[in-house]
Amino acid sequence: MTYKHISFEIKNDLLWIGLGLNETKSMTTLTRDSLEELKSAFNEAAALDKKQGVKGLCLFSHKKGVFLAGMDISVINGLKNEAEALRSLEEAHTIFNTLEDLKMPTVALVDGVCLGGGLEMSLCCKKIFVSDNPKTALGLPEVMLGVLPGFGGTYRLPKKAGLPTALDMILTGKQVKGKNAFKLGIADAILPTERMIELAPTYLLEKKTGKKKTLKDNLTDAAMDNFVTRKIIFQKAREKVLETTKGFYPAPLKILEVLETGAGKNRTSYLQIEAQAFAELSQSEQSKNLQNVFFLTDASKKLDNKDQLPSVHRGAVLGAGVMGGGIAWLFAHNNQAPLMKDLNQAGLELGLKQSAQNFAGAVKRRRMSQDDFDRKQRSITPTMTFDGFKAVDLVIEAVVENMDVKKKVFSEVENYVRPDALLTSNTSSLSVEEMSQALKNPERFCGLHFFNPVNKMPLVEIITHSKVDQKTVDSLVKWVLDVKKTPIVVKDGPGFLVNRILAPYLNEAAFLLEEGVSVDALDQAALNFGMPMGPCRLMDEIGIDVCVKVGKIMHDGLGERATPSSLSTKLYETGLLGKKNNKGFFLYDEKGKSLGNNPEIDKLIGNNQKTMDETTIQMRLFLPMINEASYILADKICDKAATVDIGMIYGTGFPPFRGGLLKYADQEGLDRIVNAIERFATEVNAHRYMLSPFLKDLAASGKKFYDL
Repeated sequence: MTYKHISFEIKNDLLWIGLGLNETKSMTTLTRDSLEELKSAFNEAAALDKKQGVKGLCLFSHKKGVFLAGMDISVINGLKNEAEALRSLEEAHTIFNTLEDLKMPTVALVDGVCLGGGLEMSLCCKKIFVSDNPKTALGLPEVMLGVLPGFGGTYRLPKKAGLPTALDMILTGKQVKGKNAFKLGIADAILPTERMIELAPTYLLEKKTGKKKTLKDNLTDAAMDNFVTRKIIFQKAREKVLETTKGFYPAPLKILEVLETGAGKNRTSYLQIEAQAFAELSQSEQSKNLQNVFFLTDASKKLDNKDQLPSVHRGAVLGAGVMGGGIAWLFAHNNQAPLMKDLNQAGLELGLKQSAQNFAGAVKRRRMSQDDFDRKQRSITPTMTFDGFKAVDLVIEAVVENMDVKKKVFSEVENYVRPDALLTSNTSSLSVEEMSQALKNPERFCGLHFFNPVNKMPLVEIITHSKVDQKTVDSLVKWVLDVKKTPIVVKDGPGFLVNRILAPYLNEAAFLLEEGVSVDALDQAALNFGMPMGPCRLMDEIGIDVCVKVGKIMHDGLGERATPSSLSTKLYETGLLGKKNNKGFFLYDEKGKSLGNNPEIDKLIGNNQKTMDETTIQMRLFLPMINEASYILADKICDKAATVDIGMIYGTGFPPFRGGLLKYADQEGLDRIVNAIERFATEVNAHRYMLSPFLKDLAASGKKFYDL
């Protein structure tokens, strides 16, 4: 057979099969064509094995930094039904089993990314060698797509690394670096990247490899074989899964079921159980929605002219404090040695404290060494002058949210930077269009809205204005991708995209409280919908004072449908600011840990307690978001539903298993959404539930948001 996707070569009595031959994409993935070639290659290997034609087999990759990134997601997405999924898996099992059944020594030489089917294929080899390349990472991330490893991963990983390690990886989708893979027993040796191919034959055929087992390891293995021990492990794992997922995600529970049911069964029987479970999950609504989120995220990270754009080598932050310190941390974490300017030493110290806390957290979680912490923290240069700004490629302003102050800052900083330096404002609500008027060269300026905390929130909104140059926008998209965040590009307008859609959600929550719905009922309804926290908890996190300020901006910009509740103002005037002063809807200790409900809230709301069914509460919270998203599309703040959904998932934690706000609306039915909004306009408030004409027309035409 002529191979296009793999290489097949016998050299020095070893068979070398190379993956990713002629690969043009950034990641090598398994496709139907490459699987067919592997089938032929492994069958040829089996024939050589039978007549002892070679001494061993080495699997390697032609793609630098990528061994194999798993199955092409479009193949999974294209499975039409369970029967087709089962047929595909049975074919794949035959291919992988052929590799596993070879009698000759076999090894996977993993240099770079090795995920999903890549790790499952590696586990079919008798040995796995990993490189010392920091990019080398192994994992089974299928659970993040709402499925489970379907090529024997749940069968082979526990045998290789033990049940606890396998459960931890398969249930979470976490990746382990090469050195950790060796410590965990997944890899049998660590080889230098540059000499991996050269050293592999010696280590495969002559040297003893693998982590040397201690007495503790042997005792652990013996315990794992004990029925009672295994039962306790699965019970604890199931409890943890339910606590984490709230039962919204069926895949982790199905994974536990497969592992527990298949325990002790032979390979054929086990793989049938695994395949059936994968087939069922692949057709579930949750999996389809999670696959949709994957495609949306992947699309948001594509930039055709990325290689032609300049890179940021040094950054600067104007305004320290918590947010400025977080942005300085982001620069430093990505080796962009930032300047951090503030008017006084106190502000600089606060910014440095914030960046240090972020780095310290990574050290505590063992994601960073102490040496790296020291080096990166020292790379932040605090200053009260503009000295050194000529060397800066990107300036991010993070001063107080006041238009006059921001304009003054930009008119000043423009005199101290190069003509090609990018200037941006981390504003959450102020007009970028108006701000741009303070600059002599507005074409190199954009809004760059980060979400707090910067080290945890993945989304960055890039806000454009009428005079911006497209190269500026593209360069900022490139930078956001380079610092491993998710960008969305939106036009200027009140609240931009995320805050504009979030505002009616929080505002309606306040109105529900005024009507007598309890804080607990309100937050629980949102949690039961799948939100990471309830609206009351979220307002405490944001700050009640910020909610009041944004509410006013929304009202000024959008009119009566954004009329703010008086409750937030009452809380603000009473001194209840949320977590920042330890009292809001809830009380907090000095470390920010919740101490329970704040009894002052009941006094402010009054005694008009009202019982409302959970579905109605959820509709009252989420319908205004869908309605406002429709206004956003009509106003051309963004041009497609995908941008809205990426923004809501990564900016607010909208439940990924629902596919995104507008994907959820499409699945519920736009005609039903329209009818419900019109009903609430009559029963609740005509202004706040003023139906978007865009949404009304879309429903009337029988189209969906994702048809646009």
